[in-house]
Amino acid sequence: MKKNMGGADRIIRLIIAAIIAVLYFTGQISGTLAIILGIIAIAFLLTSLIGWCPLYVPFKISTCKHE
Repeated sequence: MKKNMGGADRIIRLIIAAIIAVLYFTGQISGTLAIILGIIAIAFLLTSLIGWCPLYVPFKISTCKHE
């Protein structure tokens, strides 16, 4: 599994996941919307930590600078 996410992409995903978490824990979102956004936030967090996004593979997208 090659990394296909660059630094900026990973930081943006982490920021979005943090914003979703703050919205949830402050009670701004709830119900079905909270569940859907929570799943997205977890996916963003995991892909940021791993550096690999499975949705980039079929489209042959890579934001990672290769040597």
